[in-house]
Amino acid sequence: MAVLRDEGTVGMPVAIITGASKGLGRALAEALAERGWDLVLDARTPEVLQETAAALGKHGTRVEALPGDVTDAAHRTALVAAAQRLGGVDLLVNNASALGAEPLVRLENLALDGLRQALEVNVVAALGLIQEALPPLRASAAGTVIDISSDAAAEAYETWGGYGASKAALDHVSAVLAEEEPGLRVWAVDPGDLNTDLYAAAVPDDEDPRPAPASVIPGFLRLLDERPASGRYAAPSMVGAR
Repeated sequence: MAVLRDEGTVGMPVAIITGASKGLGRALAEALAERGWDLVLDARTPEVLQETAAALGKHGTRVEALPGDVTDAAHRTALVAAAQRLGGVDLLVNNASALGAEPLVRLENLALDGLRQALEVNVVAALGLIQEALPPLRASAAGTVIDISSDAAAEAYETWGGYGASKAALDHVSAVLAEEEPGLRVWAVDPGDLNTDLYAAAVPDDEDPRPAPASVIPGFLRLLDERPASGRYAAPSMVGAR
């Protein structure tokens, strides 16, 4: 799989994935590496991120692992610079997320600093990375942004108010970006409730079994293969026969 960019060069596609050391981010990175994508991966825990990068390296693709915090503007610049060294940016996945409270609490008990953190990570940092990556995304023949959303962005669930509000704001950023950048695909994707550390931290007393992150990756790959119009999608509903 190769991509053509505006400058006429041909190379392997390059993806930036935040929050990629485990969970959904790692599962998506694994699937893209298997397809020959070069990757720039971000996470806050250096040791876990390096382990992930080493495991993905077995596929023979180039993997740049940059530990850091997406709320740091210099770190966002470094992520895009690393992708440019690999050839450009064809896909940006804003997967890094903050809950605002662990475990989740009712709005009457939600610390405002927690809400600010959720907004800073889930919306402000995501937009900041989009802004950094826009020039190389525009230069790609298949420039794509995937913003990881949540059912809580569209539905009202007790204790999910702060996190849901931040994801609803990200959904709106995605929708406006799609209007402003018609040459790109911009998808807000709800992956569903998965067996991840984030969900466990949000609702630690929930003992119901949850699907593994890898179970919804075929839905993400289908989006990349079929490239439907920009919009909001639910990854579980994209899994299955085509």
